Amino acid sequence: MAAEKLRDLTHPIDVAVLDATVAAFYGTGSKQERAAADQILRELQNNPDMWLQVVHILSNTQNLNTKFFALQVLEGVIKYRWNVLPVEQRDGMKNYISDVIVKLSSNEASFRQERLYVNKLNIILVQILKHEWPARWRSFIPDLVTAAKTSETICENCMAILKLLSEEVFDFSRGEMTQQKIKELKQSLNSEFQLIHELCLYVLSASQRTELIRATLATLHAFLSWIPLGYIFESPLLETLLKFFPVPSYRNLTLQCLTEVAALNFGDFYDVQYVKMYNIFMVQLQTVLPTNTNIPNAYTNGSSEEQAFIQNLALFFTSFYKFHIRVLESSQENINSLLIGLEYLINISYVDDTEVFKVCLDYWNSLVLELFEAKHNLDNPAATANMMGLQMPLLPGMGDGLGTQLLQRRQLYAGPMSKLRLLMISRMAKPEEVLIVEDENGNIVRETLKDNDVLVQYKIMRETLIYLAHLDHDDTEKQMLKKLSKQLNGEDWTWNNLNTLCWAIGSISGSMMEDQENRFLVMVIRDLLNLCEITKGKDNKAVIASNIMYVVGQYPRFLRAHWKFLKTVINKLFEFMHETHPGVQDMACDTFLKIVQKCKRKFVIVQVGENEPFVSELLTTLPTTIADLEPHQIHSFYESVGHMIQAESEALKREEYLQRLMNLPNQKWAEIIGHARGNVDFLKDQDVIRTVLNILQTNTSAASALGTYFLPQITLIFLDMLNVYKMYSELISAGIAEGGPYASRTSYVKLLRSVKRETLKLIETFLDKAEDQPQIGKQFVPPMMDPVLGDYARNLPDARESEVLSLFATIINKYKGAMIDDVPRIFEAVFQCTLEMITKNFEDYPEHRLKFFSLLRAIATYCFQALILLSPEQLKLVMDSVMWAFRHTERNIAETGLILLLEMLKNFQNSEFCNQFYRSYFVLIVQEIFAVLTDTFHKPGFKLHVLVLQHLFCLVESGALTEPLWDAATVPYPYPNNGMFVREYTIKLLGASFPNIPASEVTKFVNGLFESRADLSTFKNHIRDFLVQSKEFSAQDNKDLYAEEAAAQKERERQRMLSIPGLIAPNEIQDEMVDS
Repeated sequence: MAAEKLRDLTHPIDVAVLDATVAAFYGTGSKQERAAADQILRELQNNPDMWLQVVHILSNTQNLNTKFFALQVLEGVIKYRWNVLPVEQRDGMKNYISDVIVKLSSNEASFRQERLYVNKLNIILVQILKHEWPARWRSFIPDLVTAAKTSETICENCMAILKLLSEEVFDFSRGEMTQQKIKELKQSLNSEFQLIHELCLYVLSASQRTELIRATLATLHAFLSWIPLGYIFESPLLETLLKFFPVPSYRNLTLQCLTEVAALNFGDFYDVQYVKMYNIFMVQLQTVLPTNTNIPNAYTNGSSEEQAFIQNLALFFTSFYKFHIRVLESSQENINSLLIGLEYLINISYVDDTEVFKVCLDYWNSLVLELFEAKHNLDNPAATANMMGLQMPLLPGMGDGLGTQLLQRRQLYAGPMSKLRLLMISRMAKPEEVLIVEDENGNIVRETLKDNDVLVQYKIMRETLIYLAHLDHDDTEKQMLKKLSKQLNGEDWTWNNLNTLCWAIGSISGSMMEDQENRFLVMVIRDLLNLCEITKGKDNKAVIASNIMYVVGQYPRFLRAHWKFLKTVINKLFEFMHETHPGVQDMACDTFLKIVQKCKRKFVIVQVGENEPFVSELLTTLPTTIADLEPHQIHSFYESVGHMIQAESEALKREEYLQRLMNLPNQKWAEIIGHARGNVDFLKDQDVIRTVLNILQTNTSAASALGTYFLPQITLIFLDMLNVYKMYSELISAGIAEGGPYASRTSYVKLLRSVKRETLKLIETFLDKAEDQPQIGKQFVPPMMDPVLGDYARNLPDARESEVLSLFATIINKYKGAMIDDVPRIFEAVFQCTLEMITKNFEDYPEHRLKFFSLLRAIATYCFQALILLSPEQLKLVMDSVMWAFRHTERNIAETGLILLLEMLKNFQNSEFCNQFYRSYFVLIVQEIFAVLTDTFHKPGFKLHVLVLQHLFCLVESGALTEPLWDAATVPYPYPNNGMFVREYTIKLLGASFPNIPASEVTKFVNGLFESRADLSTFKNHIRDFLVQSKEFSAQDNKDLYAEEAAAQKERERQRMLSIPGLIAPNEIQDEMVDS
């Protein structure tokens, strides 16, 4: 009954009933009551006339939740329908909201009591302003300032409104408003700032109210980043702020304001004011926080206000130095206060708080980079002149002057840089390769989850330390060796100290000259091996072992040059492979693999003083070396040895090594197949299945390293393996047929399926890594047609392995056009039956989805002719499945679908079936692409959506389509050409989808698309603006629309890093390191 009463919006709504409904929704009543209330409130919210009741509700309710509900309704109207409302309704609402705000904030008691409500009203007012101001509400700022002068509480609230307005326009506008609108609002705020400025200064000089002063400082903080500079530097503002700094209750807000000023960067016009501000600040700071304070301790024991102060202090120093450090280098007096400031910042960098450390680290990284680049460019005077901002050719002899200047600058910073090296070494973050960590209970355990924040921090610290090392190699080496000797004599021995030191040593790999690096490492590795011998205790040994492995893994150049060390290290790793402490064996196997990949040639030649190559010696002792390893570690070991064998250039030796390597698994395999020939049931035993799985995994690991050279081994087991595959597949199908869908989840069926998957993975790995030799394809593909493809088609959906799809995708990507005759067979076996599995909904069989579209993409790219030969019904299936893919909310599936669509559009354009294809699908694709483009779930696909539309619009205007795209039977009007038809069609489509956008705007947008079609970036920006205008995309994070620009920036950065020794670690550079 009550619900019916609420739904009738022809009379003023019954506020008491609405209060009760809202209370039921938030209340503690039964689930049914809450659901019913939710239903009613949703209906009301979606009712287009509901907003007309808002004033009535707000005037008659005391309930805060009901007020918020009404304001939510209003906010929706303001965001999406404001501009289509009649003028009197807009003005009425504007005046009502302003009046309520003034009424509530004019009285201290109501202002404090209704604070949440007033805040929400302020937000609504600013949403209205985004539409109304400046054009339709010219007097807004003067009105506001006048109101502010009438009472201190109104003034406090006016400050809050101004702060919100500033944030909306300057901080949150990207993707919320069109470029034009943002520009207009910024200009209005700038031109009217005089009044706001006077008001702020007036409050700060005249008011005694703490809340008002705090609100004013907070508003100033929001404004300082964009206001005209004269208001800051040519007015008493800075002096006023510095006066407030020593006062505890304003300290943090003032410091934030000063930080905003420090972060302004506009040339050297106001340098004098900056120096003055910095010096006054430093004098005050030394009374607030004396230089001898132990800042990390003070932070740990401080209140949240005091902790915020340290964080703000870090932000102030880093902002000031980032833009104005040069003005402080000009006179000795300024240099002294600069050095005191740097000392403060180094002490703050020791604070045990991630956020504070990040702020400091980012600045240290940029300062060290600047000093390093100056040193780096000294050999190249033109670059140096440019960097110093000298826009003129260097005169002869001037280079020396510059050189001296740069040298002096480096000497000035030598002291702080040395302290900074110690900081970086003591706080080094953990690299990804290290698997052994200390848990919160102080036990040494194997790491289970990667911490991405730590990895990002490691990357920045490593880069900073490399620049520091380049600035002074000797100081870096001295500090590291000094810390290491303290570990050895026990003076400074803790797990954390040893870890950070070794991580730092490992991270500067590649930055020293080779002879210095050799000298340094001989000492480091010798000391670490000694430490391992003299230290007792399993946990201690595990930590030291982890550090030895990390360091040696980082220096492949050193190991390649010193066989004795390399052999010692590898034997040490073999020793660690018997150490059962968690994580040690894993790390030993990982490090072994890493070293072998970079030094593989060293193991297949006979070294001085040896009787045979190391690989041969290793194969002899292999069974004892791997005796204590888990299966996954053994697989990694086999991969490593595979890399060694792959480096042997003589075919006979290679085959002998391979046979010796695979001896253990092959004996086991032969034994199992022999038993099975006698009695096939032997293969059904769970332990036997596990052994088969393990043997296949070992083969896959070796195949991934050996590629083509694995041929003799796979030939040996291939046919038996397919027989096992077929048999296990029949067992699975029988199990599922008997036990129903749940049978597929039993451990027995899962185990059988693992064997099938591993078989497919082994074949795929081998074919993928093998060189492109057609005879290998001819040898392996035909025997698989029935056991693998036929089996896929015959199986029940739950028993089909998605790996079949990826295997055939790999085969087509590898053997390209040679596979064209097999495509119909592949199509027949997998197409229809897979589509039935994946088109029921978007969730089931996720693996099959992605792999199915990858297979389709391989066929479209390399065997396009096979697609042309499909019947129209089959082609329709293909096109439907492509559209199904890009409608998918799973990002990678949608992306694969869009890339596939682009391939097909281009291929069909160049084929003789161009007209036929586009007649059937052009309009449909336009419709579907606009549907996903304007759907916020599909933002990540933006770049590809734009490319598809660009392709279609360019094609239709190029005249390549000679037949009409419209169906003459249903469209009576004959269009002069396809271009006109597509324009009309797109305008209708978008007009119907976005009734809130005027028809003239839609037409303008579509015409703009056709005009800008040839220039991708204009075309893309045009679409971005339309999406913001369509309001579908406003209140969200729109960074996906700018993803492409971000990727280009990333590539430029990588090229820069490659040019500096050590920045990309030697073991990450994809080279066949010359290790002959």
